[in-house]
Amino acid sequence: MDFWIKAAQLILSLSILIVLHEFGHFIPARLFKTRVEKFYLFFNPWFSLFRTKKVKGQRRSSWFTKDTPKDWAEEPDKTEWGLGWLPLGGYVKISGMIDESMDKEQLAQPPQPWEFRSKKAWQRLIIMIGGVVVNLIVGIVIYILVMFSYGEEQLNPSDLSAGVSVHPYLQKYGLQSGDNITAINGEEIYNISDINKSVLLRGGRALSVTHADGKKETITLPEDIDYELFENGALPIAGMRSTATTVDSVLVKSPAEDAGLIKGDKIVSINAHPITYYDKIQSELYNSKSKKVNMVVERSGQLITLQPTVKDDGTIGFVTNQDTSHTVDYDKIKTVYYGFGESIGKGIDRGMQTLGDYAAQLKFLFTEKGATSIGGFATIGNLFPAEWDWQRFWENTAFISIILAFMNILPIPALDGGHVIFLIYEIITRRPAPQKVLEYAQYVGFFLLMGLLLYANGNDIFKWLFGG
Repeated sequence: MDFWIKAAQLILSLSILIVLHEFGHFIPARLFKTRVEKFYLFFNPWFSLFRTKKVKGQRRSSWFTKDTPKDWAEEPDKTEWGLGWLPLGGYVKISGMIDESMDKEQLAQPPQPWEFRSKKAWQRLIIMIGGVVVNLIVGIVIYILVMFSYGEEQLNPSDLSAGVSVHPYLQKYGLQSGDNITAINGEEIYNISDINKSVLLRGGRALSVTHADGKKETITLPEDIDYELFENGALPIAGMRSTATTVDSVLVKSPAEDAGLIKGDKIVSINAHPITYYDKIQSELYNSKSKKVNMVVERSGQLITLQPTVKDDGTIGFVTNQDTSHTVDYDKIKTVYYGFGESIGKGIDRGMQTLGDYAAQLKFLFTEKGATSIGGFATIGNLFPAEWDWQRFWENTAFISIILAFMNILPIPALDGGHVIFLIYEIITRRPAPQKVLEYAQYVGFFLLMGLLLYANGNDIFKWLFGG
């Protein structure tokens, strides 16, 4: 059931965003009197689930059809609206434009005044960037409405009684679980998630720290700490501390299963070090990579010693129940509500930060580990909770909308950004790129995107089959 709830949220979210994106192309195209032949949600290779078009003043519709009815061609200035069966996107087919349809027969004819190629370069540029602009605006507007409707959760680390959970990799820099990180680069922290984003994506290096013994100091991390943390899998950097020390599930064929760990076991100690917080488990295992550890667990009132061998990533393959009842200082989370005027500023800030953070993440793609971290639809679907939550739904929809805006403006042929590059070239040189160049670029871009799509979703399947 969890799968279907997540899938339903993903499909609804993408459907909303795809339709709005395509309207971003459709509306300026019609304003500039450019003919739009088709408007489709999802792709329709071989057949369409549904088609409809206004012909001779009457609305005609067709279900599960392979080809567009011939009599619909009598009014080519009317748009065919449809629903495809392949939920990998959507499209508008604009007359006289080299797109995924590769309609060479139309392009071989002399340009007509209603065609895309007959319009001025600046008009074509507006048509092409329309979808990206709409996705960016939609993302920001959703964030504004979320801020106004639900407020914003804040958790000031200085309010925490148990400090924060710190990834054990950072112990060598003088940080450890129980510390409070109150400011980064002189800016006060109002949410623990900002610690991770600041260090990894925003150049945060000078951490103002209050240790568990009350001592305060500023710890300066190396300039390349972002790459160092990513390559070593030391993520997240910080989080809320948890007392979840009871095993909820054990991975099949893992060192934990081989050692005899089962669901319901409560981890009491590792290598004679008492376990109070989950981060202590993480720390003991991380510091014992590729070694056997003595793990004492409580099972049915009895103490049992197990000896799992820790993998080279510092794990043995089990999960504890991390629900909020085990989260220390959960009651310190505050919801701050804003008036509509304040929500506008907060929503714009969040939207632009989301865009900046996502762009900053691309640097990790060019690392050894980055390529294996690319995910497909399963990764996106896992953003959504297993229970329907409208606040999370709209927050994730805003996030995906901004991602779509950024990805579509990349200068890759077959994406909007690829068309924009050729149009900018035309505006500067005052001559269009040769049609053959545009056709070949479209082919190259299409196969690049299909390859990336297969690779990303292949990564999801691999992780599902083998863990990770």
